[in-house]
Amino acid sequence: MIHSLNNEKPIFQQIRERIEDGILDGHLQPEDRIPSTNEFAKEYQINPATAGKGVNELVDKGVIYKKRGVGMFVSINAREILIAERKENFFQQHIEPLKKEAIRLGISDEELQNMLQRG
Repeated sequence: MIHSLNNEKPIFQQIRERIEDGILDGHLQPEDRIPSTNEFAKEYQINPATAGKGVNELVDKGVIYKKRGVGMFVSINAREILIAERKENFFQQHIEPLKKEAIRLGISDEELQNMLQRG
C-alpha cells in the first residue's frame, strides 16, 4: 500500500481512499489487518492524528473495525458498503447531471440509452 501522497486532496482523504481502493481492488480482503495510524504516520511522515482521521471515517462507516490491542481489520461486508456508497456517488455526480443535460437538449430516454450503449 506504499504510495506517495499528493497536494490535490487532504492527506487524511488520500489515506482513506487508498484503503478503500485496496478493498475494492481485492488487495485487502475481509479480516485483513490494515496498517495502524502510527504505521501510516511513519510511512508518509505525517501526524498520526491526520492518518487517524481517514481511518476513523472508515471505522464510522463500518468498513474497518478495531480489535483492542491487536489492530484494525477489514470488515466482512466492507466491499459491499463501499460499492453501495460509490454507486450512489456515481449517480449523484454523473447520472443526475447527465439526465438534466439530456432533458435540456431534448434527448429522449431511448436516445440516451443508445448513446450510452454506443459509448
